[in-house]
Amino acid sequence: VQLVESGGGLVQAGGSLRLSCAASGRTFSRNSMGWFRQAPGKEREFVATVSGDDGATLYLDAVKGRFTISRDKAKNTLYLEMNSLKPEDTAIYYCAGSRLRAYTMESEEYDYWGQGTQVTVSS
Repeated sequence: VQLVESGGGLVQAGGSLRLSCAASGRTFSRNSMGWFRQAPGKEREFVATVSGDDGATLYLDAVKGRFTISRDKAKNTLYLEMNSLKPEDTAIYYCAGSRLRAYTMESEEYDYWGQGTQVTVSS
């Protein structure tokens, strides 16, 4: 099973990026998936998750209204649309696939992880 993120890069504050996470080796159509991030010197934190059944979503308060998580089940791909980016959004962003159908913000409930993609927001 592989999760491969793409779409990271350097952007100015207020700009936008769209991250993608392509899954292979198994389908996650019935499983929840999520995005996490880790900034330098900080622990990894939950960003957003989407459930595997009804498509319900949950976000970190700091990104609500700016980030949107979505998925294309036919393509087995997860997305994170990031708008109004701030310097504090700078981090390595990881996508993850869970064993659960219901969404979860707990990293321990994700079994599959991508290698991460760097997002840098300049002020």
